[in-house]
Amino acid sequence: MLEVIKNSWALLIGMLLLMLGNGLQGTLLGVRGGIESIDSATLGYVMSAYFVGFLAGSQITPILLRRVGHVRVFAAFGSLVSAAFILYGALVHPAAWMALRLVVGLCFSGLYVVAESWMNDSATNETRGQALSIYTIVQMLGMILGQLLLNVGDPAGYELFILLTVLVSISFAPILLSTSPAPMHQTTARMNIAELINASPLASIGMILLGGIYSILYAMAPVYAVAKGLSVADVSIYVTMIFTGGMVLQYPVGWLSDRMDRRHLIIALTAAGCFAAIFGSFFSNNFPVLLATALILGGTSTPLYSLLVAHANDYLPTEKMPAASGGLMFLNGSGAMGGPIIAGFLMTNFGNHWFYITIAVLMLAVCMYGLYRMTQRDTVDIDEQAPMMPITARTTAVMTEVATEIAIEQVEEDALDAEEEAEEMYEQHYDLGDEENDEPR
Repeated sequence: MLEVIKNSWALLIGMLLLMLGNGLQGTLLGVRGGIESIDSATLGYVMSAYFVGFLAGSQITPILLRRVGHVRVFAAFGSLVSAAFILYGALVHPAAWMALRLVVGLCFSGLYVVAESWMNDSATNETRGQALSIYTIVQMLGMILGQLLLNVGDPAGYELFILLTVLVSISFAPILLSTSPAPMHQTTARMNIAELINASPLASIGMILLGGIYSILYAMAPVYAVAKGLSVADVSIYVTMIFTGGMVLQYPVGWLSDRMDRRHLIIALTAAGCFAAIFGSFFSNNFPVLLATALILGGTSTPLYSLLVAHANDYLPTEKMPAASGGLMFLNGSGAMGGPIIAGFLMTNFGNHWFYITIAVLMLAVCMYGLYRMTQRDTVDIDEQAPMMPITARTTAVMTEVATEIAIEQVEEDALDAEEEAEEMYEQHYDLGDEENDEPR
């Protein structure tokens, strides 16, 4: 781990600052939107624009990287993000925010690709798994600390938008001034969606629904909190608990995933998330209950992404796993685009408690579909399961494929170990047989 930090410290610092800015911007817009009396339905479109841009960026970035290279793409996207963040405070209008969020989502998709490519390029085969884990921790930590920055200025003013711009601008310095050479961009083409659904219906449908859950939970939570009348400090704590739950439970869920039928774990997590959302909708006036609900929802939804990827890999040959991971990422992004729009419409027309009800319905849908799929396909033997790697919906195809490659290597190593163990047992058996049949001279 120390070797990874030594080789990638500049990138990790830059990534942490970048995530601080990204973590703060969504919450800040939700709070400022409430101050400006923008209704939840309209803010749903604003929040959704980020996910539209992010998905578009995943298609555009590879083309730009091949044409102009990593450094120019990183500098260009970084400049656009800085400009967009400062314009948030200058152009306080839903239409302007929607356009800016679209640009920010597209640019962050490209920035993540470049950063993850550099991270992967600086790691060796022996340290790649550690690099992935550290990268994931830095991402989550940045998003958590970003929520707390909401308290250092007045959301109704201009200071926090300036802070956003400064954080993002500073984050580029350690990355662009790094002595590490720019990596080559190579990603695998996505698997055909029909083929992917046929290979793993639960992972495919689950990813679409999880995209909706994820985007509602992380984008609309500040909108809901402001609508409930929470103070700025309480809003930051509430959203922080969502990210904290995701970070804390990511690794325990991964440990369980490699030791039990993954469908059971998917069903258990979504059932717990559904119950927590229903409970939160009934007791939303109790702040400690809201915090507990946020912690559980973050903890049950965030690990589902890597869990569904691992479940799909259980039914795929190793050579198709990287392509499948790219297809699953696309399905997740497709589902994420509609989540805030649906939740915002329901919150505006039927009450703020529909924030929780929408999440509960989506969680229940994944849970019920998981139960149905268990009646349609036999369980994969636990010893034959591909290991679950720590990735989130915020990662791009680069890190998703890196995680898949690590899983493939682990599968191949386990198969080789099993083969060697079988050969050793075979040799011991026949050696023992020869000794028993030997006649004394």
